[in-house]
Amino acid sequence: MTKVLVVVYSYTGTGRRLAQVLCAQQGWPLSEVIELRSRIKGVRGTWRCVLDSMLRRRPRVFCDGATPERYEAVVLIAPIWIGRMAGPMRSFVAMHKPALRNTALITVMGSRGAAAAAAEFTRLTGHDPMLQMAVTTREVDDGSFAARLQAFGTTFKAALEPSSPLRPTFLSPQAA
Repeated sequence: MTKVLVVVYSYTGTGRRLAQVLCAQQGWPLSEVIELRSRIKGVRGTWRCVLDSMLRRRPRVFCDGATPERYEAVVLIAPIWIGRMAGPMRSFVAMHKPALRNTALITVMGSRGAAAAAAEFTRLTGHDPMLQMAVTTREVDDGSFAARLQAFGTTFKAALEPSSPLRPTFLSPQAA
């Protein structure tokens, strides 16, 4: 059985809720990306999110929990800010690039931006994610994402099996 780690960055808590459901469904451990300089909630924090995204900044971060180097595969859960991967997750991906060979990417967004985040992951690591899924904030809030998330986890596990052909799969809502 392949060891899988789920890594999340969540400014609002939406991605964290999704990550907790995935970990409960699959029995995978969870690590959280934390910024060294805390992000203030409210207007100032939101503006910093916008600037980090527009300027592709990489704030200093650390991983609260296990790091991907000890795992065979990783599921990244990343928010989308202004159509790009959130700055703290961008920092994490750049820091742990060699350990992210077998990675699935789940993006959490208001309405769109999943394709741009996947392209950013590819640019940072030099390879595509094995599997992608886009979830809207609305789906997390109303709980309608759970069945798709279960299917995503099952598909990722199957893709990691040695007898399984390795090919990218895309699972996303129409809004992506």
